[in-house]
Amino acid sequence: MAEKDILVKVENLKMYFPVAKTLLGKVTSYVKAVDDISFSVERGKTFGLVGESGCGKTTTGKCVLRINNPTDGHIYYKGKDISHASKSELAPIRREIQLIFQDPYGSLDPRQSAYSILKEAIVTDGKPHTRAEIDRRVNELLETVEMIPEMGDRYPHEMSGGQRQRLGIARALACNPELIVCDEPVSALDVSVRSQVLNLLKDLQEQMNLAYLFISHDLSVVQYICDKVAVMYLGKIVEIANKEDLFTKPLHPYTKALLSAIPVPDIHHKKEEIILEGEVPSPLKPPKGCRFHTRCPYATERCSQEMPQLTDVGGKRKVACLRYQEINN
Repeated sequence: MAEKDILVKVENLKMYFPVAKTLLGKVTSYVKAVDDISFSVERGKTFGLVGESGCGKTTTGKCVLRINNPTDGHIYYKGKDISHASKSELAPIRREIQLIFQDPYGSLDPRQSAYSILKEAIVTDGKPHTRAEIDRRVNELLETVEMIPEMGDRYPHEMSGGQRQRLGIARALACNPELIVCDEPVSALDVSVRSQVLNLLKDLQEQMNLAYLFISHDLSVVQYICDKVAVMYLGKIVEIANKEDLFTKPLHPYTKALLSAIPVPDIHHKKEEIILEGEVPSPLKPPKGCRFHTRCPYATERCSQEMPQLTDVGGKRKVACLRYQEINN
């Protein structure tokens, strides 16, 4: 991957949340929501983050957006380190990195019409805009997300879930972004509407050369829209691969278990389902060694003592598994 093709580069990112302090204010324990992860998002491509609830994928997205200030590590946007950039330094960058929320209803002001919501996003550039320019841009945005201009007079509660999510997409596009963080953008929608929104996102990406950081727990959605995928477990990335490689030949036991749970439409085509035993450990006190070893059917004594590193295994993919490394060395 050429450096010029990389829009966002995350290196050794950590996000720890303090949860306990002494009487003197010294922090004694942390929730390690994101614990030393690295990945890159290419221009015009979709990078997926998948995993169970609580694995740290949404927190990662918030760090890239700088909603959260990272505990450690670096986030580069167009080659510039924005990990600890000030509010004034982030102001122009935040127009180029937008967010599509999981809950379209909760993310839209119920007191504002669609027109007002989009106008507010348009004028954030600080430039003077005439009423005619704003009207033209609002209508353009609504048409871009396949909504009629008359929808500008409606309020969020007067729209369907799919229409609200389209409005949320239009709001993100108002700033002419280069990267959009999509946090479970279709999980709150009816199944019949999901494919429409996903197709819209793909069309917009092709038209505008957008990059997406796509966060989801739904592997079938990830398989449809993503180009490259990172699988997270308890704050760690356990595998990164191109979509085709990941879904045809997963390498990490956790990835295999996730993929085995995807429903198969052909009832005559049976596949082995891997059932993970036990609960996901607490990020407040993660297991020693490999964090997945307490649920892994292949775990050895070494797995409980040694933390596996995310290792390049060729074919533009990486995996963090001691057993895989032993078998293939």
